[in-house]
Amino acid sequence: MAALAEPTAIIIDCAAPGALAEFYRKVTGWEITHSDDDTAYLGDGPIQLAFQRVEGYRGPGWPDAAKHAHLDFRVTDLDVATKELLTLGATRPEFQPGGSDWTVLADPEGHLFCVSAG
Repeated sequence: MAALAEPTAIIIDCAAPGALAEFYRKVTGWEITHSDDDTAYLGDGPIQLAFQRVEGYRGPGWPDAAKHAHLDFRVTDLDVATKELLTLGATRPEFQPGGSDWTVLADPEGHLFCVSAG
């Protein structure tokens, strides 16, 4: 069966699209391909990572029973990458369900993401 639709971007709601795009630019190495007061896009591949300003945005809580989407990133060295991401502005929540398999972090606006070695 043919695909009905092809994904083009993962869009994350936020308060400051430009600042969040800059954080993820440093995380991924992808270039910012568009930025204005309301949106910012990273990458020029088949799927982009984008950020959209939402008035009064508040980041998700963690842990939280409500379901939230999050990003997963593969890194070469989990400990080194975690330290570098914390230096870039990520935070490490106290609750870490991954043991030594992965680390849960939050970006500067509180969106969760996981890093794992692989």
